[in-house]
Amino acid sequence: MSKHTVLVLGAGKIGSLITSLLADSGDYLVHVGSLNVEEADKLIAELSLNNVKTEKLDASDKDALRTAMKRHKFDAVISGLPYYCNTMVADLCAELNLNYFDLTEDVEVTRHIKNISVNHKNVFMPQCGLAPGFISIAAHNIMTHFEEIDTVKMRVGALPVNPNNVLKYSLTWSTDGLINEYGNTCYGIQDSEVVALQPLEGYETITLDGVLYEAFNTSGGLGTLAETYENRVNTMNYKTMRYPGHCKEMILLVKDLKLNEDRDTLKRILENAIPKTLQDVVIIYAAVTGKKDGHLFEENYTKKVYPQTIAGKLWSSIQVTTAAGLCSVMDIVLTNPNKYQGFVTQESISMDEVINNRFGKYYA
Repeated sequence: MSKHTVLVLGAGKIGSLITSLLADSGDYLVHVGSLNVEEADKLIAELSLNNVKTEKLDASDKDALRTAMKRHKFDAVISGLPYYCNTMVADLCAELNLNYFDLTEDVEVTRHIKNISVNHKNVFMPQCGLAPGFISIAAHNIMTHFEEIDTVKMRVGALPVNPNNVLKYSLTWSTDGLINEYGNTCYGIQDSEVVALQPLEGYETITLDGVLYEAFNTSGGLGTLAETYENRVNTMNYKTMRYPGHCKEMILLVKDLKLNEDRDTLKRILENAIPKTLQDVVIIYAAVTGKKDGHLFEENYTKKVYPQTIAGKLWSSIQVTTAAGLCSVMDIVLTNPNKYQGFVTQESISMDEVINNRFGKYYA
C-alpha cells in the first residue's frame, strides 16, 4: 500500500492523537500545521514518531493556509480546528480540489460544506469523530435490520469515571464545541418531519449497567441522519448523557444567567472551574424500534470505551473515540477513491467497515 500524504490542521487534544495514529500506522506521511508547533514537536519526540513534519501555521490566515495546502500534493486535509475555522478550510479545499475531513458538530458549518461540495469530485466529509460521527454509523447499522422504522434514539456521554464537582463533569474535549452543543438549536424528526428542538430540553433518564444517567437535547450529534431519513422514520433524536444534576446546573448558567449570549465569559468560567482528566469513559447507546417480519421489535447497541495506550502514550477515551472515528472513515474513503466523491455522510460508511478497520478497531 502506498503512503497517503495528509495535512492535519491543529495539534490539540484530538489533532495530536490523529497525528499519532496515522504516523504510527506507517502508511501515512503526516504534515502538522499548528500555532503551537512546539507542543507537536514535543509529542513527536516523546513517541518517536516517524513520517511527521511540522510547521508553524496560523489557520486564520487564509493566504498562509492556502500556501501550506499547495506546498505538497495532499491526499487529504484534516481539520482538528475549532468549528468556526472550518468554513475557510473547506472553501480552500474546494478551490484546490483537496479531500476534506473535519470533526465539526456545528450544523451551519456542515450546511456550508454540503453546499460547496456540489459538482466537486474531491470528498467533503464533515462531522467525523464520535458524535456526530460513529453514533450515526452505529444507529444506521441497526436501522438496516428493520423493514419499517418507528423510533431511533441516539445517546452519547463522555464522562469522568469519578466525578467530584457540582457539574459532575470534566473538560475532556473542546470547550468551544461543548458550549456550541449546549447553546445552539438541535434538530430531530417528529411525525416523520425534521424539526428544530431546544438544547438542554427533552430531559430523560437512562439506566445502564445499574448506573443512572440523564440525557437531554444537544446540537449537532445527529449529523445528517435526520435529513437522510426524513419521511421514513416517525421519531429520531440525539441526546447527550451526563450524571444526574448536570443539566439543571447548565440551565442556570446558559439560560437563567444568559451566558449563552456571552460565550467568552461562559468559557472562562468552565475552564477556570472544571478540571481536565484522562480518567474518563465514553458511553455510546443507540436504540431502534420498528417492524421485523410484521412484528414490533427493539434493537440496541451499547458500548463503553475507556482510556487506552496508543503509540506508547495513554489517551483519554474521548480522544480515542473521536480520533479513531475520523481516521477510520478517512482511511476507508482514501482506499476506495472511486467509491466516494462530493459530500459524504457518516451513514455512507458501514459499521463492519469501521470495526474491521485498523483505526476503527478501538470501537470493537
